[in-house]
Amino acid sequence: MTQPTIIMAAPNGARKVKTDHPAMPVTIMETIVAAKECHAAGASILHAHVRDDDGKHLLDTGRYQTLLDGLRTEVPNMLVQITTEAVGIYTPQQQSKLVFDLKPDFVSVGFREMIGDGSQIARDHATHFYHHSLDGQIHIQHILYDVDDLARFRKAMAEGILPTARPHVLLVLGRYSGNFQSDPKEMGPFIADGLPDMASWSICAFGYREFDVMIEAIKNGGHCRVGFENNLHLRDGTLASTSADLVRQLADACQPATREETLRIFAL
Repeated sequence: MTQPTIIMAAPNGARKVKTDHPAMPVTIMETIVAAKECHAAGASILHAHVRDDDGKHLLDTGRYQTLLDGLRTEVPNMLVQITTEAVGIYTPQQQSKLVFDLKPDFVSVGFREMIGDGSQIARDHATHFYHHSLDGQIHIQHILYDVDDLARFRKAMAEGILPTARPHVLLVLGRYSGNFQSDPKEMGPFIADGLPDMASWSICAFGYREFDVMIEAIKNGGHCRVGFENNLHLRDGTLASTSADLVRQLADACQPATREETLRIFAL
């Protein structure tokens, strides 16, 4: 595996708390510490969430700005991607407002969330969001959960809802399987499709087979997102101490992309 592989670290996500793992970062300072550890272990980019005072998922410009400022100071060579994950709380309008107010370099956006109910109002809003983000040089990673999402995504590109610039997608495995456990075989339909019109693609995988999925993705030209957001266990089934352990395990099995290589792979 000699091609550079983007390793994106996802150390917390929207839902897990300290009862899931005592090292789960929930505060801004804890997230910064986790980012430093993951960067040292081989991750070139962070997938960042922020929480409220009770540790619950939050889309908040002020808290994100505080996190981004801290990361620029403490780990300046690490790229940072924020999330617009709705978690059943936020509307597409609230998600897009966060992005346009914050103007991050990178953001992950669930395609099925942003396209909403498919009404003309929803389609018009999505069109404005995607094209305005491109104009503002905000790099979107489009989250897709199954091949139906991929088909709808391509249809939206053909209809002009999405820009024609070759996108980067994140495929999520195991989100809707029993007990949130992924299997490398789930990648088959995506691979068979070939993802020919994507600039590049990454994958994340729920459950203890995360590492197996990552290796299969790398073999097929994909990139990786790992961390406590999706999985708490090392490849041998033991509990990882931190997300950095998961990053390091993967970095030892591939050629981690540098910051510069990550930007090139993202077609930036």
